[in-house]
Amino acid sequence: MLDGKTIAITRSKDDASEFIALAEQNNATPISLPTIELVSKGEKIVDEFLKLVESEHPDYSVFLSSKAVKILFDTAKNVGNFEKLQLAVANTIVMSVGPKTTATLNTYGIKVNHEPKNSSSIGVGEEFSQIHAVGKKVIIPRSGASNSFLKELLNKIGINVVEIYLYDVCAFRDTTQWNGFRELFSQDKIDGVVFTSASSVRGFFEIMSKDYTMDILLDNLEKISVVSIGPFTSNELKKLKIKNTVAEIHTIAGAFDMMKNTLTI
Repeated sequence: MLDGKTIAITRSKDDASEFIALAEQNNATPISLPTIELVSKGEKIVDEFLKLVESEHPDYSVFLSSKAVKILFDTAKNVGNFEKLQLAVANTIVMSVGPKTTATLNTYGIKVNHEPKNSSSIGVGEEFSQIHAVGKKVIIPRSGASNSFLKELLNKIGINVVEIYLYDVCAFRDTTQWNGFRELFSQDKIDGVVFTSASSVRGFFEIMSKDYTMDILLDNLEKISVVSIGPFTSNELKKLKIKNTVAEIHTIAGAFDMMKNTLTI
């Protein structure tokens, strides 16, 4: 149990519901920190997706997050193209990263054919290697802030990749929800922070640097258990020379388990 421990996660309260439940079950106090906002590229994303499917004839579609699913399908509903989008995706073999993404796709009537055991870009590469998809074409709707790692990885194993950027990422603007965290952070009363993406690392520092110098931020984080959900998040923290432990399973539950381990050693 984590009696009396206070642990923050770089997600909004709505997105952190699983983490909050796990923390409360272990008698810890959770704090949700909305670090990033997703800004849709607008109604055009649906037409662009449909045109790419029509021109490129992808064999697979890969959804990396529930956010990408929601933005694409909700936009399609708003512009009256939901059924057309649903059919276009259903005519591909669908791969989903993580159980939450799979559940979200299911709510839009999309059957998921593959869900990698490792919920990461590396897991996607491993899954495609196992199903012998050399020469196939994949469409990936994703964030404009994404790096090129997944595309390069799939290209190396002989898969053609078509990417479409659905949204951009910026630091969360209304930071009044951070006031309680700032106060506890200043008093050295935060025991752990879970970072959930490279973007959330950048957002955290952009928000916190308005009230603290970088030296103070780094000194305080040195005293805290820092867990990253996966290797890309970890690498972003390492750029700032922040010691962190990478979750063995790249999910919220996996990150919580790692945090629990580091705080109960």
